[in-house]
Amino acid sequence: MRAPLVTCEAVIAESCYLLRKLPGAPEAVLANVRNGTFRTPFQLEVSAASVAKHMARYRDVPMDFADACLVQLADELGTGDILTLDSDFEVYRWRSRRRFRNLLST
Repeated sequence: MRAPLVTCEAVIAESCYLLRKLPGAPEAVLANVRNGTFRTPFQLEVSAASVAKHMARYRDVPMDFADACLVQLADELGTGDILTLDSDFEVYRWRSRRRFRNLLST
């Protein structure tokens, strides 16, 4: 896999939180943002209505905010390639009907 990897700030925040007990891990996540390995082009102020629609559509899963941002980002970028441990992405669809392709499974 080659850099840059595209994500959103919600995923960066979630990653830092989940990795908070591993010494240096949150700092490494932020270093990857700083050095351009992780890019965050997603703009919530432009896509908030769409994010809310995704969360409503998948409320039975339920879809969290970070996942909704990633689905919207896939819609915007035109790709369903994703790197995740989250099995909910087997249920979620980008551009309404397209399945995600988890790069960890290929």
